[in-house]
Amino acid sequence: MNDFSSSGSYLDFNALAQLKGDAARDPSKAVRKTAEQFEAYFIQQMMKSMRDSIEKSDLVEGGNMEMYQDLMDKEVSLSMAKRGGMGLADMLERQMNQAQAMSTQDALRQRQPISLSAPALPLNPAREPLMIKPAAAEAYRLERTSGFKLGDKP
Repeated sequence: MNDFSSSGSYLDFNALAQLKGDAARDPSKAVRKTAEQFEAYFIQQMMKSMRDSIEKSDLVEGGNMEMYQDLMDKEVSLSMAKRGGMGLADMLERQMNQAQAMSTQDALRQRQPISLSAPALPLNPAREPLMIKPAAAEAYRLERTSGFKLGDKP
């Protein structure tokens, strides 16, 4: 049928079990298959989102039209990923191969050191007292003791 069916799809449970077995035997082969399947799934979801954004018409849409479009999108995405697609599988494969080759100690050595040279900020910074005009202080004291405000009429 197509050349991708030999490696299975991301929705086939038998292919998933086979991929797990391949990963146990030779992780480098399984990395490429996994990256291609992830890219195919990503492309299919992108195509589905694009189809959802188009306004539906009662003239064209049938009862099973959506199911057939999903099946077609799946096949198109699988063949796109097999041919190179958007390059996502290549990037994923490169990243996963680097991660497999690198030990934890190597990864820790490659991390950028965190600089702690910045001064720590106090939780409650010291504040300078606010200068209040003497007339405002007197009005506040008068209001607190007698309840009378300067703008009130007696």
